[in-house]
Amino acid sequence: MTAKMLHTCIRVKNLTESIAFYENALGLKEVRRKDFPDFEFTLVYMAFEEGGFELELTYNYDQQEAYDLGNGYGHLAVGVPDVRALLKEHQAAGYTVTDLKGLPGEDPFYYFLTDPDGYKTEIIQDGAL
Repeated sequence: MTAKMLHTCIRVKNLTESIAFYENALGLKEVRRKDFPDFEFTLVYMAFEEGGFELELTYNYDQQEAYDLGNGYGHLAVGVPDVRALLKEHQAAGYTVTDLKGLPGEDPFYYFLTDPDGYKTEIIQDGAL
């Protein structure tokens, strides 16, 4: 069997704010959208320009409360060519980020970026893992 990962779905409270976050912080672009007004939800798929794996933002029209992320979700991960430079950009933009971190006994090579709904994305130096 040949299979490939297609997307990860996260539920967002404010679709416009979430799209702007993923566009500005990570360079993702909206590649398609499916609106279901009769069922009161919208799906927005975002990907990097080269395509491949997608992030699905699910927006439920009537969601008033922040979503409970629970303790089972970990994070998305994105590889970048210069983790230190991007960390500085994210800090300057006022995004919520951690300090640069490393695994025990290793030099720092990653940090976490938090979106408006509290989801974390690990930003990793390309080739570090």
